[in-house]
Amino acid sequence: MIDVPRIELGALGLDRGAHLLLKRALRQIPVGAPLHVFGSHEELAVHLRAWCRAEGHEIELFPGGQGLGPIARIVRSSAETGRWKGAEAAGAPDRTLPGGVVDKPPARWGLAARGAKVEAGSPAFDFPLADKDVVWADEAAALYAQAAAAQWDPATAVDWSAPITHPPEIEDAVVQVMTFLVENETAALIVPASFLAKIHPHFREVLQLLAIQAADEARHIECFTRRALLVRKDMGLSTVGGQESLKTLLEEPDFALAFFLLSVLGEGSFLSLLWFLHENASDPVTRQVCCLAAQDEARHVAFGLAHLRRHMGLDQGLRPRLAAAVERRHDALRNTDGLNEEVFDALVLLAAGSWELDDLGKGHDRVVALREDMDRGRRQRLEKLGFPADEAEALSALHTRNFM
Repeated sequence: MIDVPRIELGALGLDRGAHLLLKRALRQIPVGAPLHVFGSHEELAVHLRAWCRAEGHEIELFPGGQGLGPIARIVRSSAETGRWKGAEAAGAPDRTLPGGVVDKPPARWGLAARGAKVEAGSPAFDFPLADKDVVWADEAAALYAQAAAAQWDPATAVDWSAPITHPPEIEDAVVQVMTFLVENETAALIVPASFLAKIHPHFREVLQLLAIQAADEARHIECFTRRALLVRKDMGLSTVGGQESLKTLLEEPDFALAFFLLSVLGEGSFLSLLWFLHENASDPVTRQVCCLAAQDEARHVAFGLAHLRRHMGLDQGLRPRLAAAVERRHDALRNTDGLNEEVFDALVLLAAGSWELDDLGKGHDRVVALREDMDRGRRQRLEKLGFPADEAEALSALHTRNFM
């Protein structure tokens, strides 16, 4: 005589949790094996029949089974039952496993966590950026981990009470530069944020990295604004040329081109500017905020390079598209002023630290050296992406004079 497994539900009904016990008991027996169900709930037989029909199990009810014998005999019909039947695995949860990150996740995977089983009939979502070759960077997870560990609080990371002893004219220069930084960092926030809602959630590391990148920029905007208004009541000047330059970044619809222009060229140049301010500012608050911001920006540039190196290795037509984007942006901004005179003069005065003739000359030389450092950095990054040295030099020369 075969010893059939049994489960005792007592007076507990399926409407109060007994179904969990049934599921657990069925998971412990092979497909096709029977399970005897005992219980005294008055509606148990009716509930069992409906539950088994929904789950796909076979059931045989025993009249009068609420005495000493079983009330029903259930045969496990499949390893996948109920909503699990027909569910599709959305890749593997670990991106290092085979199939962890698939090349083209289906729209029906939607918001499901990677590795989850997606119930059949789930709605399709419209995520335009659903191609791994377009958005992925193997370094995204590591860069996100670095960014998460390096988050800092403006209220405690910066000594806002540090003394500012430079002359009023130097403070005016700082305010103008901070105003310039704020509008550029605002653009650097909007660009990644605008792509976040378009990326398929299957590429979660890229989503997380861009989200924390946007958070970095929000923090920079806070710090640069706070520094500008630390002594003065008003911000500096925002020019037509500067706004037009940044507008071209916001209007670039292509993911690869947008991050090439923003991260590899723009933020890369901005790194040089931030370190310049860290080294040349005469007050400790400006030095602190620029140092902290530069550390964040280095990660943003690293993602842009990592993503584009991978993308270019898979798409031989990308390099000419990147070059064309630089040329197109240059042509669009041909009639603008580029870097406004107020910012250039403010950088000179900030680097000089005084109105002395020798100091002003040295300040001017340092700003010229800054521009050369920016150009050198752009050429190096372009060459890392596979551009020949002469082409890298030509493209760097076409980059907007507004730095970003």
